[in-house]
Amino acid sequence: MLEAKNNDELPPIPPKRYFTIGEVGELCAVKPHVLRYWEAEFPQLKPVKRRGNRRYYQRQDVILIRQIKSLLYEQGYTIGGARQKMTSGLENMSASTVSSGEIKSLIRELEEVIKAF
Repeated sequence: MLEAKNNDELPPIPPKRYFTIGEVGELCAVKPHVLRYWEAEFPQLKPVKRRGNRRYYQRQDVILIRQIKSLLYEQGYTIGGARQKMTSGLENMSASTVSSGEIKSLIRELEEVIKAF
């Protein structure tokens, strides 16, 4: 999962329904060509494609990309190892394994959503 120090460096995810590949790149500090490559390597990452084959990512896609980035760049997994870790149980993670940094990040994002309304 995401490391606490990594969460602090990344900007909060705005309360939008869809994000372009450029916006996701900025939110996750990853270049668009890397995101396109990860789509081919991780079957869980399936952005909506609209006219002209333009990609539109949803909030859960952004969270998934942050998880992939953490596995690859922070925890040192290979692409194959990260893919295996993602398919073997990150989706079914229980509440007891959620780190305090993740909880703080979620609280911060929820507070920002509340302020927006």
